[in-house]
Amino acid sequence: MVELLKMKKPKMVAEAAAAQKGLHIVLEILVFVAVFLVCNIAELVVIMPVELILMFTNPDYLNAAVRGDMQGAQEAAAALAQSDSLVIAMLFANVGIILVTLLFCKLLQKRKVTTVGFQKPGMWKEYLSGMGIGFVIFSLAVLICVVTGSLKIQGLSATFSIGIFILFLLGYLIQGMAEEVMCRGYFLVSVSRRYPLAVGIVANAVLFAALHLLNSGISVLAFINLVLFGVFASIYFIKRGNIWGVGALHSIWNLAQGNVYGIRVSGMQTSCSVLASEMVTGRELINGGDFGLEGGLAVTFVLVLGSVILLSTRQQRCVEESVGAPAETSADM
Repeated sequence: MVELLKMKKPKMVAEAAAAQKGLHIVLEILVFVAVFLVCNIAELVVIMPVELILMFTNPDYLNAAVRGDMQGAQEAAAALAQSDSLVIAMLFANVGIILVTLLFCKLLQKRKVTTVGFQKPGMWKEYLSGMGIGFVIFSLAVLICVVTGSLKIQGLSATFSIGIFILFLLGYLIQGMAEEVMCRGYFLVSVSRRYPLAVGIVANAVLFAALHLLNSGISVLAFINLVLFGVFASIYFIKRGNIWGVGALHSIWNLAQGNVYGIRVSGMQTSCSVLASEMVTGRELINGGDFGLEGGLAVTFVLVLGSVILLSTRQQRCVEESVGAPAETSADM
């Protein structure tokens, strides 16, 4: 906690504060809720045409509708909602979150894209490093579950498809970055304009976890782990001074969980995975049960460990010059 309080505000926070003063924390939260609702509308605009196409090309739904079988139609629609096709479409629809959030920061907060964390120098190195770290830390949680007998990896999945896997990869690259743009690039920076970094970290981590409250299989430990992930991601974002790494880490964490190891992603199951895994009944405290590993102590351990390690690393791009001095990497959106 002491190390958390010692962290310096990165340049992007100083530049955002120079563009527009921060609001009271209650107002910041209310504005976040409004931005989130607009993001949801943007997602619906993207996803609804896809959902309608999938529904009206689904033979089970069409046959039930023609027969006037409302229950059959509802069951077909429910099955479609769990299908890989719709899940992939929903992942791609997260582009709406990125666009709405960036437009809000640009037009209403008068912020530059660099204050959201989109720094150009070293972007590819940061992104690839984030991908590697995301895969390693989630794999460590899997290893803990395997060693403790909480998870069985049964071998290669019979339902794996390289084409579907690539679509999931691309979709998660968007989805992971979208959540980081909204929670870290926008909200964490906005709160930290007026308050200490610790307040911004805690506030965005709790709101990030709250966004998952309606997910299937959510539990108290799952909520705590989501808060811990928000804290971990915030520290990574601040320490590295950009959003590329944490966006990639978040994306690959989800991809590895669902499409490499075949485990539920925050309660969501997919049939396309490289490996087939089985949660061991009675070990839900460690493996997370129906919510996936994020609901268990294995993930608690790796997130706490990861945060401690991050806090001991050197912070990049801290504010050393005056706030009024233009940053070398600043550029308008």
